[in-house]
Amino acid sequence: MSLVLVLYAGAFALVSAGLAVTRPNAVHALLYLVVTLLALAVCFFALGAAFAAVLLIMIYAGAIVVLFVFVVMTLPTSPQASARERLALRGAWPVPLAMSVLVIAPFLFGQFGIAANTAAAPVSAQQVGRLLFGPWAVAIELASLLLLAGLIGVRHIGRSDRSPRSGS
Repeated sequence: MSLVLVLYAGAFALVSAGLAVTRPNAVHALLYLVVTLLALAVCFFALGAAFAAVLLIMIYAGAIVVLFVFVVMTLPTSPQASARERLALRGAWPVPLAMSVLVIAPFLFGQFGIAANTAAAPVSAQQVGRLLFGPWAVAIELASLLLLAGLIGVRHIGRSDRSPRSGS
């Protein structure tokens, strides 16, 4: 039963990810991204990684997507800007397609390679916490600073007055 659930949720995740990438409306794309993340959480849960599924829902579907929605809502959009962007991206499909093939190819060809001798061991929440707040603490803080820099950049780009401020 769990294999059927994983296959169904995986197919659902692929379809919703494709819809997230192809939607011209950013809010609709973000909603499809949430559906994709929830389908991936179902895959994790069905494979026995309940902790990873809960983290995926809480961190990505909860916090990161809310951040994306905030960013999308702060950017001013006009029909002319959308048309210009659509026209500029019309010929840009070969690059993401090639990058997708490069990312997916190792997973496809890895299925036909030599099987690993190591078995996967369950990881507890305590072990994850020790890693996150131990040797990976600096990386976590750098990621949060990167998100903060993105928010500040979006706010700077999205401000309505384009006149330079006095004293700058």
